[in-house]
Order: sequence, then C-alpha cells, then structure tokens
Amino acid sequence: MMRTTRYPHTSRGARRLAFAAGGVAAAMAITLAGCSSPQPAESTESSGDVELTFMNQSRGQEAALTQLAEQYGAETGVTVTIDSPGPADYLPKLQARAQSNSMPDIYSSFQATDMAPFYKAGWAMDLTSELEGEWSDDFSPAIIEMSTFEEGNNLDVPAGIYTVHWETQTYGFLMNPALTGMTLEDAPTTAEDFIDALAASDAGSFSVAASLTPQFLQAIVSNWLTDEEIAATFNGEESWEQDAWREAFQVLVDMKDAGVIANDALVGGQDDNPNVESSFFTQAMGSIFDASPGVSVGLRTNPEFEDYFSVGIPAVDGGTEDPRSPGVPGKGAVINPKGDHPDEALAFVKWLTEPEQQAVFAEVGRILPTNPELLSSGDVPTQLAGFASGVETVQVMSATFATDVRTAIVAEAQRVVLGEATIDEALANIQAAQDRVS
Repeated sequence: MMRTTRYPHTSRGARRLAFAAGGVAAAMAITLAGCSSPQPAESTESSGDVELTFMNQSRGQEAALTQLAEQYGAETGVTVTIDSPGPADYLPKLQARAQSNSMPDIYSSFQATDMAPFYKAGWAMDLTSELEGEWSDDFSPAIIEMSTFEEGNNLDVPAGIYTVHWETQTYGFLMNPALTGMTLEDAPTTAEDFIDALAASDAGSFSVAASLTPQFLQAIVSNWLTDEEIAATFNGEESWEQDAWREAFQVLVDMKDAGVIANDALVGGQDDNPNVESSFFTQAMGSIFDASPGVSVGLRTNPEFEDYFSVGIPAVDGGTEDPRSPGVPGKGAVINPKGDHPDEALAFVKWLTEPEQQAVFAEVGRILPTNPELLSSGDVPTQLAGFASGVETVQVMSATFATDVRTAIVAEAQRVVLGEATIDEALANIQAAQDRVS
C-alpha cells in the first residue's frame, strides 16, 4: 500500500497569477512549415474508425498515458497511439513533424519559449472558449491563468489558451534517509540545518543540475524578495547586483565550503538533470534539488526504490520573507487543429483531464494533479509530500528568465561553485546579460 501524506490546499480564491506563459523574454527562432498553407481537415464521424496520435515528452508519464489510452479505446473505440521519444529527442522530432506537415493529433506542452513557434504557426487549438464553460472546473484557476497568453505578450503568441494541464509542478529536495541520516519526521527546515546534516553524514552528498540552478536560486531568493520583486529583476527593473541575490548564491558557496556538493561541481551537459535524477534513484546520491515530476521519473528509473521523501524550500537565517517554490503548469496537452480528427482529439483530452483520469496520473505516474477536488483531498504519495507543501504558497510571477539571462546564470553558478568567480563577479555578468535583453 502506498503511503500518503496530507497537505493543505490552495483555495479557489488564491492570488491571481499574472500569466507567466506570456512572460518569457524571447522566443526560439525556428522556421516551422505550415504557418498558413495547411487547412484543418474535415473531421470524420465519431462512429467511424478513428486513430489519434499523441506525442509525449515525459517518459515518467508514459505508463499512465498508455493505460488511459487503452481504457479510452475500450470505452469509445477510438485508438490512441502514444509516441514517447524522450525529453532530449522530443523537441527536434516535433520540429521535424511540423516542417513536414505531419504533426501529431495531440502533443505534450513544454516550456513557453520552446512551444511558442508551434502556437504562432497555427499548430495549436485555442481552447479559450472551451475553458469558459464547465471544463474549467477540472482545473485550479491558477493553472488556467498561468497557461493564458495575454495580448501583446513578449513571445508574440496570439492571445489565447493553447494547453491544458493535468499536472502542477513545484520544486524542492529529494532525500534518501539511508544516505543522509535524515527522516521525514526530523527533516531540516532551514538551509543551514540541511547543510550541517549532510556534512555530518557519511554519504550525504548533494547535487543540483546546472540547468536547474536558475530555479534553485529563484527559490532561495524568495527568503528575501517578494514575487513582485523577483519579477522586477527578471524584467530588468531591478538589479541582479543586490544583497538578496548575493545571499542566494551564498547558499551554493556554503554547500561547497561544507563539502556536500558531489564532486565539488554542478552537473552539466544536455542530460544534466536526468543524470542527477539517475544518481539519486540508483542510490548513489543522498539528496538532490529537483522538480516534482522527478518523482515520476524515479518510479520509471527504479520502481523498487521507495524509501525516500521530499521537502519544500528551506528557510535561510536572516530571511525576511517566507520561502516559496517557483511553480508552473506541469505536463499537459496541445491539440492540433489541422489534424484529421480535431474534434475527437479534443474529446479525448477533455476525458483525460477529468478527475478520475487525473487520479490515475497521480497514482500511476506520481505527479501532483491540477484538479481542485484531488488537491483538496490531500492524499498524495509520501515522496510527493514536500512538493505538495509548496502548492499553497507557490510563487506568483508575471515574468521569467530571459533566455540569455538563464544561460548566464547556469554558467556563472558553475564558475562560483568551482571557485573560478566570486559572487559579485557572477552577478555582474548576469546583469550584463540582462542589460543586453532589457
């Protein structure tokens, strides 16, 4: 029997989000065929043979999607084929499909910067009108708002909603009690205690992928900055060269000085976070910083390993704010309006996001659902409890990192940990990147 932990639910009257999907500074410049020439195909009658293709980005959700697709086929006669090329190959394959006018009927949503070209090319159904009705009851209002592109957004995506999500994503730490000596009951609540406990353990090494250092620092800096102040930094309205960001970087330095960062470096390269996750789930690493979908990855990587837990963002001594996790809509679906069966694809996605099916994602795939009923029930696997604790206080952002700034943060965090740059030098270089895009 899977252990569960109860957690508080964000009320439907939660703070209004400011449409983070449209707040990315610049879109990836790729050319996608079919910007205007292909026209939506005639949808076949639902009584006929219908075959839908779903290109899935997340390997961790493949089992749940496959199970649900088979169930849907048995109930409706509609065949849904799940294609899961893997995270590294997903975007190149989707680009190739767009350029050859052979897009799948449904495909996974991804970060807004990468998905914007597909939306602008007309490969995504605008779901705004659909979500103005009863279907919206299947989602937390915050998720819908974070998925909305406002008029005049930085990515130049036409105003609308192009994705629906069955997952809520937060960030936190995964802990192996056998290696760290820490348990869920006595888990540290401050960064200082966390570092001390790891340093005192025999095998309590810690790792964070270089590509996740922007989210790591964004989480830590919330000990001093409000959501509005963080967004102001991202927008170039406030400087990176301020004490709050120095203190956030200092946490990394403190970890390095305490000797708890594995190999005294951040894992880099294209597969840096998959490699970090693999090291944890094969029990070679005591603790890692990760997003909540990492739990679903772990279930696929090593389904026999379940003796671990998660904790939320720690407080830092001297902080003036309550620490908060960055949050985004997690995995979900985009419907291709130019496919052979757009109506049937929409019907399948609506069914997929109903509470009963979201529960399958939570139970089989171990992800945080978006459905208010499921969230309010409070029953989640112990491995997700720390991530779940961040749902109620998730950061409410009007902007996110510009691409050049994100790249600079990744590089400078690595240099700081390696001792190749001071914190002030790193922040100056990040500010220079911000100045180039602001």
